[in-house]
Amino acid sequence: MIEVKYFGAVAEKTKCEFEKVAFAEVSLQDLLHDLDEKYQFESLSFSVAVNQKIVSKATDYKLQTNDIVALLPPFAGG
Repeated sequence: MIEVKYFGAVAEKTKCEFEKVAFAEVSLQDLLHDLDEKYQFESLSFSVAVNQKIVSKATDYKLQTNDIVALLPPFAGG
């Protein structure tokens, strides 16, 4: 299982803070595509972190069982 955590506007759109997805091994792009089809993120802007490290959505990253993927709102400086 891969755990997906949602924050900010993404959490509002999904109406949940996290969910577990039943994939043994999947690419990050495939996971994001499946989530977009399920929730229709449309023009939502978010960053992606895998195991607490920011990664590019375009990266050909293979997720493993027990990975934690977080969809994060845009960061603002201060």
